[in-house]
Amino acid sequence: MSAAVLVKTSAALESRPQSMPPVPWRDPHSVSPEALAGYIRTLEAACLEHPRSADLRTCLGMAYAVNYDVYKSMDALELAVSLDGTHFWAQLKYSELLYRLRALPRAETETTKAIELARNAWELSVARQQLQEIRRLNRDSTRNVTWDKPLTAPALVLSAMFLLMFAVMMWT
Repeated sequence: MSAAVLVKTSAALESRPQSMPPVPWRDPHSVSPEALAGYIRTLEAACLEHPRSADLRTCLGMAYAVNYDVYKSMDALELAVSLDGTHFWAQLKYSELLYRLRALPRAETETTKAIELARNAWELSVARQQLQEIRRLNRDSTRNVTWDKPLTAPALVLSAMFLLMFAVMMWT
């Protein structure tokens, strides 16, 4: 083995934690808020110890999502994808978060990237199923509303109504 390969392999091993914290639940709806908060604290500490681990960042992003903390989840998953551009699960969970937030055009793009990263038939089928659902939502049930009309007239009418109500209240 060449020295460059050994250095690259040792750097990859150092960036991965030796033991992942155990997931305390199977169904995210059956976990107590205290257990979830403890798990998030454990993952945050593990991420501080291993800042280059895409696996830990992906788990942290998923835990934040279960805790309904969307902004932290988005940050953790974006960081996981940027740390390892070939990490299938980081890419898929990032695209799943976008899908659940109904940012469908972006979710479709990110899921397509996950399909390209799939390493086996099962990963490919999971990503394709998500892509199929995103495209179905795009086609059938969501409307892409564009704000192409100015809101100045409704704002002026609302302001006039408030002034009129204030004047009536002061009059009586």
